[in-house]
Amino acid sequence: MHERITPGRRVFLTLNGLFLLVMVATMILPLLNTLAVSFSSSLASMQPGIKLWPHPFSTEGYQTVWGRLQLWLPFLNSVIVTVVGTVVHVILSAMAGYVLIQRDLPGRRTLTTVILLTMMVPWQAIMIPLYVVNHQLGLLNTLTALIMSGLVSGFSIVVMRNFFQSIPYDLAESAMLDGAGHLRIFFRIYLPLAKAGLATVTLFEFVARWNDFTSALLFINDPNKYTLQIALNTIINQSEVASSNYVITENVRMAGIIIGLIPLVLIYPYVQKYFVKGIMMGSTKE
Repeated sequence: MHERITPGRRVFLTLNGLFLLVMVATMILPLLNTLAVSFSSSLASMQPGIKLWPHPFSTEGYQTVWGRLQLWLPFLNSVIVTVVGTVVHVILSAMAGYVLIQRDLPGRRTLTTVILLTMMVPWQAIMIPLYVVNHQLGLLNTLTALIMSGLVSGFSIVVMRNFFQSIPYDLAESAMLDGAGHLRIFFRIYLPLAKAGLATVTLFEFVARWNDFTSALLFINDPNKYTLQIALNTIINQSEVASSNYVITENVRMAGIIIGLIPLVLIYPYVQKYFVKGIMMGSTKE
């Protein structure tokens, strides 16, 4: 039986579709323009107007930003900070979440409340204390300072705790009766059954670390330790004539932006199916 569509509902659906098309256009057009300009020649990229197709096609911008401007170095720094920081963050958050589901843990509710309260403290409120701590530890101008920053978070711990709570506790008790310790139970039982939670935390942390600008601006002054976001900000805000040897044109700037997007575009398809499931489960648990 087909549902009858009233004239009012048909108008609503039409307006809704037009609104969605406008929203999609506002997101797709800037990205297409950036991609087209990045593959245009230097002279063509300096022409005003929106471009949806490179004409003439050229990789000059990528060669300049990667080779002459040495964007590979901040790119490599960002890869190190993001990969190492994300892996350690996920492991520590998962271990903390596992601890919080132990029924014999004294003060479990109090610990959970304290962790939840840390989510109410904004990053801006702890910037200066973090700078002082890194200065006293001698970590300024090192990638270690960026990796240590945000190594654990209340959000990730709570997400992992909610996932572990969905796993029957009887599995852990049976393993204990067979002589398994907590470390073995954690790695052999809980982690394999919480792939969606791990994917959710990994994706959030990966994106946050890759796009992080404030921490690098606060802790890093050495150009050799710049991350990709700091380097892109320098390239985009530089005057067109960077030196007597080359000119920073629009295709060079846009090529840098596209290079910065590539890791995010590559990682999302691999974790998407777990990410959607993780968001649903994380939002429905206690």
